Amino acid sequence: KSILLWRCVFFSKEKGQEVVKLSPLPKRAKRTYLAMDTDKEVIGYVIPVFRANHDVVRGLMESQEEATEEGINYVAMRNLFVREAKEALDVKVVKKSRSTHIRESVERMEFSRTMDEWTEFRKKMNPDSLTHPPEFVIKPRGQTVWEGKTVKLHCTVAGWPKPRIAWYKNNVLIDAKAHPEKYTVESNYNMHSLEIKNCDFLDTAQYHASALNVKGEASCVATIVIKIMFSVPSADGFCPEHGVTFRTSIIDKFEVAFGREGETLSLGCTVIIYPTVKKYQPEVIWYRDCKYYPSKWVHTHWSGERATLTLVHLNKEDEGMYTLRVNTKSGFDTYSAYVFVRDADVEVEGVPVAPLDVWCHDANKDYVVVTWKQPAVEGSSPILGYYIDRCEVGTHHWAQCNDTPVKYTRFPVTGLVEGRSYIFRVTALNKFGVSRPSRVSEAVVAMDPSDRARLPGPSAPWTGMIKFTEEDSTDSVVPGEPSDVVVTEATKSYVVLAWKPPVQRGHEGVMYYIEKCISGTDTWQRVNTGMPVKSPRFALFDLAEDKSYSFRVRCCNSAGVGEPSVSTGDITVGDKLDLPSAPGSPVATRNTDTSVVVSWAASKEVRHLVGYYIECSIVGTDVWMPCNNKPVKQTRFVCHGLTTEANYVFRVKAVNAAGYSQSSPDSDAVVVKAAISVPGKPTGVTLVEAVKDYMILAWTEAANNGGADVRGYFVDYRTVKGGIVGKWHEMNHKALTTTSYKAENLKENVFYQFQVRAMNMAGVSKASLPSAPLLCKEWTLTVPGAPVGLHVLEVRDNSVVVLWEPPVFDGRTPVNGYYLDLKVASSGEAGWKAVHEKANKMKYMKVAGLKGGTSYVFRVRAQNLVGVGKTSAVLGPIQAQTRPGTKEIYVDVDDDGIISMIFECSEMTGDSEFVWSKNYKAITDTSRLTIVNEKGKSRAIFNNPSLEDLGTFSCVVTNTDGISSSYTLTEEGLKRLLDISHEHKFPVIPFKNEMAIELLEKGRVRLWTQVEKWTADCQVDYVFNDVIVSAGQKYSMKFDKSTGIIEMFMDSLEVTDEGTFTFNLVDGKAKGTTSLVLIGDEFRELQKKSEFERAEWIRKQGPHFVEYLGFAVTQECDVLLKCKIGNIKPQTEITWSKDKIEIISKSDAGIYEVYLKDDRGKDSSTFNMTDAGYQAVMNELFRVIANSSSEIKVLSTEHGIVLYSMVTHYNEDLRVGWLHKDAKIAASERVKSGVTGEQLWLKINEPTEKDKGKYTIDIFDGKDGVKRFFDLTGKDRARVVGGLPDVVAIQEGKSLNLTGNVWGEPVPEVSWSKNDKELLPDDHIKLKFEHGKFASITIAAVTTADSGKYALLVKNKFGTEAGEFTVIVQFVDEVEQESPDDTWSVVSMTTHNS
Repeated sequence: KSILLWRCVFFSKEKGQEVVKLSPLPKRAKRTYLAMDTDKEVIGYVIPVFRANHDVVRGLMESQEEATEEGINYVAMRNLFVREAKEALDVKVVKKSRSTHIRESVERMEFSRTMDEWTEFRKKMNPDSLTHPPEFVIKPRGQTVWEGKTVKLHCTVAGWPKPRIAWYKNNVLIDAKAHPEKYTVESNYNMHSLEIKNCDFLDTAQYHASALNVKGEASCVATIVIKIMFSVPSADGFCPEHGVTFRTSIIDKFEVAFGREGETLSLGCTVIIYPTVKKYQPEVIWYRDCKYYPSKWVHTHWSGERATLTLVHLNKEDEGMYTLRVNTKSGFDTYSAYVFVRDADVEVEGVPVAPLDVWCHDANKDYVVVTWKQPAVEGSSPILGYYIDRCEVGTHHWAQCNDTPVKYTRFPVTGLVEGRSYIFRVTALNKFGVSRPSRVSEAVVAMDPSDRARLPGPSAPWTGMIKFTEEDSTDSVVPGEPSDVVVTEATKSYVVLAWKPPVQRGHEGVMYYIEKCISGTDTWQRVNTGMPVKSPRFALFDLAEDKSYSFRVRCCNSAGVGEPSVSTGDITVGDKLDLPSAPGSPVATRNTDTSVVVSWAASKEVRHLVGYYIECSIVGTDVWMPCNNKPVKQTRFVCHGLTTEANYVFRVKAVNAAGYSQSSPDSDAVVVKAAISVPGKPTGVTLVEAVKDYMILAWTEAANNGGADVRGYFVDYRTVKGGIVGKWHEMNHKALTTTSYKAENLKENVFYQFQVRAMNMAGVSKASLPSAPLLCKEWTLTVPGAPVGLHVLEVRDNSVVVLWEPPVFDGRTPVNGYYLDLKVASSGEAGWKAVHEKANKMKYMKVAGLKGGTSYVFRVRAQNLVGVGKTSAVLGPIQAQTRPGTKEIYVDVDDDGIISMIFECSEMTGDSEFVWSKNYKAITDTSRLTIVNEKGKSRAIFNNPSLEDLGTFSCVVTNTDGISSSYTLTEEGLKRLLDISHEHKFPVIPFKNEMAIELLEKGRVRLWTQVEKWTADCQVDYVFNDVIVSAGQKYSMKFDKSTGIIEMFMDSLEVTDEGTFTFNLVDGKAKGTTSLVLIGDEFRELQKKSEFERAEWIRKQGPHFVEYLGFAVTQECDVLLKCKIGNIKPQTEITWSKDKIEIISKSDAGIYEVYLKDDRGKDSSTFNMTDAGYQAVMNELFRVIANSSSEIKVLSTEHGIVLYSMVTHYNEDLRVGWLHKDAKIAASERVKSGVTGEQLWLKINEPTEKDKGKYTIDIFDGKDGVKRFFDLTGKDRARVVGGLPDVVAIQEGKSLNLTGNVWGEPVPEVSWSKNDKELLPDDHIKLKFEHGKFASITIAAVTTADSGKYALLVKNKFGTEAGEFTVIVQFVDEVEQESPDDTWSVVSMTTHNS
């Protein structure tokens, strides 16, 4: 620190002498570099008297005890802020002559005039008379110049007071006075410039112009790039200084190197300079990533013949592209290779590796921002955060800066001691532990940036005079308020504030208090209550995430605390920097036997990108390894150190301060081996056809394809006029797939030359020799040209597939077909014969009926409407012979039902590939097929087999002798495969018959079924109403695995047995289910039969009728009443009676009865012989049946509609008629009527408009008949037509799902109710109405509270109807407590007909 003295000159006339008095320095004079006039206006800079070192500054800060009567608190604060020393000055008297006095008077007048001009200029530059921080009006512009040239940077800076300008190169201050031969710095008014002379490669850098005044600091950056000239001005590199031309040769080059952290690695090359000149040595420079990095970790050595670079204690920061540059007087030579640094082995498995690139930024008196980069490997779990450690230079004690790990790779470190130097390191943390620490950062000094900028810089030019001025004492001035308080960083962990110091601050330094206020309140809370901060930066921690705060700053010194600054406004705590988006899909290409080139699309949404990490994995291992341990910013990287012939996939992730992005999609697999080369030049460019504005060209493909298939061709053209050729131009921008091309948009009667280039996956070849000048003039041909590109596939003993490309010239009309000819290769021209009679529209044909071992040749002709064109070039001879070991494509359906085509090849080479096509066209739509290749086998998997997949699929193996095969998928074959697929996906145990029921003796019930296929492991679950039942007093089960018969027996059928009986079978993966529903009338009828059978068994224990009383008519027309009895004994009594009276005469008529009786029991039988009585009984029966009929209902089926009415009973003698619009309906195939059980129905298949109208059913009731009506108009009232049960009994905890069928036009409105109250959907109850027909209710995990009366309500403008049903929920415990004879029905329901 320095003390600046100012001179104040007082003039007085004392005895002809001018007395010059120097005022003493104030007690606490503030150090400044600004000269003031009498109006306290800044008039310029002056020169500091001296600059003290740090030790002196520290000494000046130690104040002695004060002898004044000031309070102890005031003394403490004053001693804290006062930084200046006391200086005593002597008064000096100078005697001057008259001439000297006159000369000085003239100088003062000139000075006054200059000051007036300066004032005018100041007013012009500062019209508002206010101070302004520096501002770059014109910024320096980056430039690129040749080596040896001179470059000049210009800028214009505004600001008041006038800013001071300093120039920096790569953040190092440029001392122009120390290097006048290199730099010239000029400042005229507000225009400033930096001139760099005789530029060389080392001048390539970023140059900063920094402007500083009392209001602040501003800077601007310009980049200078120096391009190296390939030779000196002499064309041959001749060096006049030494009289020779130097030739450089670099041999014994270092290869791509791999090191590990902590090791030492050396790189070296032997450099030969020819000729050898005594005492001349070239300039040898090493670069990393095209930049020069001098470091204590890097040692270089040049022995005169060998250049060596040694990396001491390798770290990941040392990874990069290393370049050796040898500069001579005749030019330069370079060599580069990459150095990879692998992570050191971790001490604990799963922990992350060390971070890298720790740097310090924005250092201030007690504050610095530390940044770093994430490592490539996070360990076995994601990185949770980072810890930052600091160490004061000169000590070995490391202190942790943060208690909680931070996620961002930036952290503000506070609490530094001003003037001390620090180094930093970072460790990463995941759930398995903490990583090793990173390499330590460069040392940074905690001090004010303006002091840092001034201390190392050169002093201003010496003017030979020190000026002094006197300032009023400003002791005890309370500082003003800071300005421009802003939030520079905001994350979940911390918020960083920055501000500008106040203008009014006296001669003392100032310190700061920070206050915060929660949004929505008026309460301000001081954050740093213990000690004010010295730096105009502050980091706040422990703020609530997603909460808003306001901040302000107060200044303080020994005089007190100033007013607060303006509030920042509401600031929400949270991350302001998002994670980068995933990079685009990487593309991996072959490079060498151990490296692959990976390129990718940059992340689209990313801010402050740090770089990319590339990872690789051997296919099939799922183990990912880092390819680089230092992030790279370019989107192309060469991954070295791979295993030759291994199959790798790659992925990329982006990194910024917020963390890692998601990994990109995996690249396509690539085999690590040397890359292929570009193909050779095509030959024989000729003209095939010409029209007035286009020409058709053809050429011969190159003999050398560069190791890969040629993917296309590019055609160039130029005009030829009078022997003068023009420039080459591209004809096609998209590669051609054939060896012919239609060159369009040419000019008639103009000569053209053409050349062709071939392309494969390695690149584009050199151009072919130009064709002869060709005249664009119309030819008169009308038929098509010759087809081209003939080749064969699938050569077998008796068949071959011939393929071709269409002719380049179609003729006057498009080609509409082809003709294929063949002949035995040994026969003459007369041996040609057509393979087919009708034109083939495809560009391929399978030729069958060949003779094995015979060689054939083929040719093709194209046809259009005009006629058949000329033949193609002859293909062949092709021998009809199946290669040994040839396999055909076969279709497989695996256990999961996936259908695929498989082709195997045992003769594949390293470059061979399977190429699938459909109808002999390359498959481009990958949505239909998925191709999987592995170890000589290719599988084409159908993603969703359908009719779109019908066709011929073929597979060719490249780089073999034509190994290929095909498979034709037909509609019938597809159907068969789909059936097999379904069987494999869902195997079902087949049943010979579904579950059946039969009544046995004593009323016992037998439920049984028989399976068709089963194994010994087949298991059966016997289920009643979704509850598994087991053998006991009520049930007995049996599974006879010798016959496949499954049986379940019940002694009787009780009321609680109403429901669904199910046999669930499991046999390995296969399953089978068969059920029998016993509910409603069917169950009751069966129950009656069971009870009847049991009663019959009891009845038959005594005398009983085997055949009941009946009659028979004899030949004599006698009517015999007869019966058959059984189980009688001699003591059994047999009695006949009529009307309860014993029969005396056979001629009596009436109602007859027979009685049986003995000591074991009795039985009776009755018969009515009266015809009228019989008819009366029948008529009464008809009346009951007719009146029991329901209203006509309608039911929709897949074939049409059904109108029906239900009756309680039906007798075959009952007469039923149907009428439409009061006319009797005649039976037909479309309209039929009939009876099923108790349902009288009328079926109308495929109804039409004519079927609308009124329908009537007429049922005979013994007299006139009963009629029911239904109006089928198409606009029907809303109805619930089926699907809902009457009663549902369900076990607690089960889920209930019911669907009702709704009818009506227009579509009804649907609602649900429970216990006559509207039911609304929630998380427990889901209600749906789909397709205007199906209304469903789902109750998840029913409870007893769900019991009640439910209704489905439908409504439209024609009417309303409700479908009601009752839900009964029973506790599980109650079910288990039921006895076997009293089993509770878990699910019982009676459904509506639907």
